[in-house]
Amino acid sequence: MIAAARIEEFAGNYGIVRSGLFPQVGAGYQASRQRDTLPLDGQSSIYNAYQVSLSATWEIDIWGRIRRQTEAARAQLLASEEGRRGVILSLVGSVAGAYINLRSLDRQLEIARVTAKSRSESYEIFKLRFSGGVISQLELSQNKSQYDEALASIPPLEKAIAQQENGLSVLLGRNPGPIPRGKNIDQLALPAIPAGLPSDLLERRPDLRRAEQNLVAANALIGAAKAAYFPRISLTGLFGFASLDLGNLFDSQSKLWQYAAPISMPIFTAGGLAGQLQAAEATQQQALFGYQKAIQEAFREVNDELVSQDRTGAQLKAQKEQVQSLTQYSQIARLRYDNGYTSYIEVLDAERSLFNAQLQYTQTQQAQFQAMTNLYKAMGGGWVAEADRMSSPPAEK
Repeated sequence: MIAAARIEEFAGNYGIVRSGLFPQVGAGYQASRQRDTLPLDGQSSIYNAYQVSLSATWEIDIWGRIRRQTEAARAQLLASEEGRRGVILSLVGSVAGAYINLRSLDRQLEIARVTAKSRSESYEIFKLRFSGGVISQLELSQNKSQYDEALASIPPLEKAIAQQENGLSVLLGRNPGPIPRGKNIDQLALPAIPAGLPSDLLERRPDLRRAEQNLVAANALIGAAKAAYFPRISLTGLFGFASLDLGNLFDSQSKLWQYAAPISMPIFTAGGLAGQLQAAEATQQQALFGYQKAIQEAFREVNDELVSQDRTGAQLKAQKEQVQSLTQYSQIARLRYDNGYTSYIEVLDAERSLFNAQLQYTQTQQAQFQAMTNLYKAMGGGWVAEADRMSSPPAEK
């Protein structure tokens, strides 16, 4: 809403500045009753006066001062529009990231509940074994600690999910509340990133386009500041009627008219015009450096997210294999314990490692999707359609 209001502000300013290119026409009416100072004969003079007029003025923009100001105002309007697009892009990225994080938390909660249920069943079996004298109190306590660990991991995840839902609701402009779910995080698919994405896709970025328009505005204001050194030529005119009697106001004898071509030129301003030009040039330099920095930041962000996407994918692949290995390890450790070949400590270690690895794998999934979301934002949004076009096979003729 703030970004939209700023667009309206700059649109109004553009209209104000641009109006200087056209003649300004106005009308007026005046009715007065007046008493003059006492004349020499001591008699007072009281009379009425009426006047109606139509006036016009137009500055001839020979040196381009108004045109440069209009160009600057238009660029500022476009920059504010890019600012609004930037807000939208940021909002879309935030919503996507929040939803991915929500689905990651959902998956972690699912893992915690399944683990807690499995350990609950194991704990019940261990209590029966302890009652029958098959296992010691130590093994029963070890098994119960496993169960308690899984139970303790559930409330923080439930709290995080509720808070994430509330935050996502606010991002969507709703009151805090539950969020409908779609596919789980394992069912979500990442779009392909074809090699050789053109760098001109960065031109989609609202911050780059905004910086560019700010530079255009700053350049135009230098031209306006230089034009202030030259004469300002205007055409003015007035036509109307004036009379002391309202009934005779529109008689031909009451007509009045005037036209002129005033010319004004600064001669001595005590450095005022030079200061304005210096300030405009300094502003242009700031805009130029800001534009250059925005380009560098854009390339850095894209490279960072491409590296993050690639390395997170490699990490995810390794963690997936780790989960598979730990699953097998846990099964073998349980089998060895049931057959009396090892202590329950080995089972504890295997199941705890598997539980942590499953949670870390889900968190890395979320990080990979977040990297893709950040890459989408870094490319200014909309690059997925371009990537699809580049990766599609050419149509047969």
